[in-house]
Amino acid sequence: MNALNSSPSSSGSQPEAVSAAGAQPDAAAQPDAGAQPDAGAQPDAAAPPDLRESWPTTDIGGSRLHLPQGSIPALDCAMWVLAIALVVSLNVAPGSREPGSAAVGFMILLPVVLQLLAWVLFLRGRARFATSDEIPQILITDVLVAAVLVAVSALSQGALLPLDAAAVSGAVALTLHLAARWLFQRFVAWRHRPQAHRTRRTIVLGAGYGGVQAISLMQQDQEGVFTPVGILDDDPSKRHLRISGVRVLGPWEALGQVANETRADQVLLAVPSAGPDKVDEVVEMAQSLGLEIRIMPSVTELVDRAPSYRPDASQLHSTNVFRPPQIADLLGRREIDTDVDAIGAYLSGERVLVTGAGGSIGSQLCHAIARYEPDRLIMVDRDDSALHAVQLSLDGQAMLDSPDLILGDLRTPGFIPALFDENRPTIVFHAAALKHVTLTERFPEEAFLTNVAATHDLLMAAASHDVRRFINISTDKAADPQCVLGYSKRVAERLTATIGRSLAPERRFMSVRFGNVLGSRGSALLTFASQLERGLPLTITDPSMERFFMSVDEACQLVLQAGVLGRSGEVLVLDMGKPHNIEEIARRFATLMGHPDAQVTYTRVRPGEKLTEELFGRGEEDVRPNHPLISQTSVPPFPMEKLDAIADLSERARWGQHGALVRRWMEAESGA
Repeated sequence: MNALNSSPSSSGSQPEAVSAAGAQPDAAAQPDAGAQPDAGAQPDAAAPPDLRESWPTTDIGGSRLHLPQGSIPALDCAMWVLAIALVVSLNVAPGSREPGSAAVGFMILLPVVLQLLAWVLFLRGRARFATSDEIPQILITDVLVAAVLVAVSALSQGALLPLDAAAVSGAVALTLHLAARWLFQRFVAWRHRPQAHRTRRTIVLGAGYGGVQAISLMQQDQEGVFTPVGILDDDPSKRHLRISGVRVLGPWEALGQVANETRADQVLLAVPSAGPDKVDEVVEMAQSLGLEIRIMPSVTELVDRAPSYRPDASQLHSTNVFRPPQIADLLGRREIDTDVDAIGAYLSGERVLVTGAGGSIGSQLCHAIARYEPDRLIMVDRDDSALHAVQLSLDGQAMLDSPDLILGDLRTPGFIPALFDENRPTIVFHAAALKHVTLTERFPEEAFLTNVAATHDLLMAAASHDVRRFINISTDKAADPQCVLGYSKRVAERLTATIGRSLAPERRFMSVRFGNVLGSRGSALLTFASQLERGLPLTITDPSMERFFMSVDEACQLVLQAGVLGRSGEVLVLDMGKPHNIEEIARRFATLMGHPDAQVTYTRVRPGEKLTEELFGRGEEDVRPNHPLISQTSVPPFPMEKLDAIADLSERARWGQHGALVRRWMEAESGA
């Protein structure tokens, strides 16, 4: 397993439970009820087009319906008529004199007029029909109308309507108004129930907010294939709870019994905050019972996950957001506390250059940076297909004609000076690098040219072109390096610190160091997936080998945060948690992929590989003055008089020669 997630000139290859965006039962974020309907909405085709355009709409759980003009105030007026008629007919105020028909007619007409006035003056267009936004308006309106009825009754001394009857009429009207809306919601749920021919009978794990939203999505997704048949929750207070008609049938440990009783064939974990041990337990239990497992992601995950896996807006309202479990679920997820305002302050309106923009880290950085609306986002890579993919994921078009998309190799003579002269970046994220230990051991001159010489040229160009921040992406192998990859990246860290210290204090040149990124291009997980697909045994270097892991989203969030905190001369070390045993990860990954009995074979520890990586080298302290997950430590300077040696070695190593020479030089210069 190798750490730095970047390819040659590319970077290597985004509450308790929260629901998918748009699945809220209310519609607080929707347009006013009187707004023009969306282009995709389907009102009654028989109505004239000019009339349909003015019809109010309702939006319940993403199901938009168009209501005939005037239907809402007509319904509310009818409820008042019915309420007073019921109260009078039931004689709720015995002993009082019975009002005449004219008096009753006046007392019926009065609330109807008041209800219409309320609709015209302040109710129309304020809330979607039959949503929670309507409840305060219904309460206020009914209380006011009832107060007027009581006042009129009191002034007439009960001649028009007994005082008790007037008060009870308001309560009955409120009940009818709410009941009508509840029935309408049930109608919408029935109308949009799943229509699939073969639905998956699903047990939902978790009766919290996530479970509520998951069941809502299942019941409202007309094209969905999920039918909730039961809920499991370990909270005893929820043992008899019903959610939209679906019962809590017991604790999680009763999964086998409940699955047998309900004939379920799928489990949905609706607690995105569940820890890795709980997820692992659920996965093993489900697989032992022959049940398929899906996970409901949080909104944060949907927004931040890698763009190629992110559902579009239409899918956010459906069960398409449910996903299979991933190895990251079993390793644990952490909440990353980032200072959004501070990150935006140094990225917004700037010309940001990302090298290796088509790789795993580079492409995710581009997406994270784009959210802060830079003046330009200049993406550089020598892989044209990678550039095509990252632009497609950014704007959905990938016309490849944008001036911000630059195809080129950082090692090409003259490319870097021309790049800076033409684009004048103010912030640089340098993610382009070689990353494989074994290949860099075999071809040390290539590691030198890409990881050292190209980084040196970028730093010199950035220093002479008023770049205010330079963030060099490094690797944990630079800590006490024992391989060519580690030597080259340690030299790059020292070069970054040395150039940064020669500049004004407000210009910050720093390095950010972290380890293996899950699922990045060239990572071991992709190797394991290929081996499992072909029926081959999983190849493990050594049963004792351990590595640090983090998700690409974690890495990118902390890289952006490090850009706020770092100063020239520093390397910022991202907290990777505890190291994980590679064989254990391989076996858990095989279980997730449906191969619990996958075979494992051991190869050997290859030259340059360590059994366990370290995040800090000798003399480096784990000091976290500004962020609990980011350490800041100084890097020893690189002697300025030795910079000329890099250009000399570049010429001598250009044609694949003198590999032993550049290896010795990098090994010597990687130390303090």
